[in-house]
Amino acid sequence: MPAWIVSKEGVYPVPDRFHSLPNHSLFALLFASFVPLAGCMPTAYKITPISADQRLQETTLIDEGGLSPAKIALIDVDGLLLNGHKKTFFGEGEQPVSLFTEKLDKAAKDSRVEAVVLRVNSPGGSVTASDIMYNEILYFKQRTHHCRPVVAVFMDVAASGAYYLSCACDEIVANRTTVTGSIGVIMQMVNFYGSLDKLGIETDAIKSGEMKDAGSPLRRMTPEERELFQKLVNQFYDRFVEVVAKGRPNLDEQKVRAIADGRVYSASEALELGFIDRIGSLRDALQDVKDRLGATHVKVVTYERPSGYKPNIYADAPPGVTQFNMLNVTLPPDLAALEPQFLYLWSPGH
Repeated sequence: MPAWIVSKEGVYPVPDRFHSLPNHSLFALLFASFVPLAGCMPTAYKITPISADQRLQETTLIDEGGLSPAKIALIDVDGLLLNGHKKTFFGEGEQPVSLFTEKLDKAAKDSRVEAVVLRVNSPGGSVTASDIMYNEILYFKQRTHHCRPVVAVFMDVAASGAYYLSCACDEIVANRTTVTGSIGVIMQMVNFYGSLDKLGIETDAIKSGEMKDAGSPLRRMTPEERELFQKLVNQFYDRFVEVVAKGRPNLDEQKVRAIADGRVYSASEALELGFIDRIGSLRDALQDVKDRLGATHVKVVTYERPSGYKPNIYADAPPGVTQFNMLNVTLPPDLAALEPQFLYLWSPGH
């Protein structure tokens, strides 16, 4: 008989990998799922059927009515941008790059969609993920013959890689309290050499080449390795500067380099520097798009997996976001990994 997990969101089957657990272990797992609910009695349980077809479905957020209203697709860019699946308690979640591309594809194939608004709330992520998403926006504009405007709206944080991909948009609007910028590259590395030495632990590596274990956390970095990694970081930084200079009409490469030292800026500072086009809310941006299209009425839609209810244009804060000093900053578990990573990321404390 199949086992089920009950939560406030519904009833779900126990994942296959837990079926091999002894009965008492499985019972403990199921019991743990009830514990958070027990203190909130009385509690009602709802069984929500989930469609077997997991293709994106369209949800209407705003419908102003009228005859053939202009359709605007609202697409989220949130959380840590990685070219890999986000981890969840019971397995792997969505792949940010894939999901973003899937949503753009759906908007491109719908001839009724006349514009796209990106709701950006992200500190950035990996160099490759940011660049792929940037190029997917350019590809969307190319395949729609540059007839459908793409506007980025910055929410709490739109920094580093999130700003990078936004430079492919036709316009950037930021909320007055947005933090943005952080133009730069970081390669965060860890060194346990001192701790291992105190514990009397020695490490050694058999390698085919001198640089094969470059970046190892088990020993000190050599000057040659630092030079190698610095060269790569500089190349990725040059690419970032190139993208910003190309996407921002009032900035050239020299101006970008003069102000792109990795720091973040407030919306008013970003506007003065030319990083954004205007300060406004999400509703302001939607009204701008409406005016740009010359539309009397609009219909704003979003794309979600089946069972994802969206009551309005502000629904769904990005997962895995922690509030620090009024700034939403994603704390990525991936940064705890030992392997070196090149990141377009603003993440204080890492």
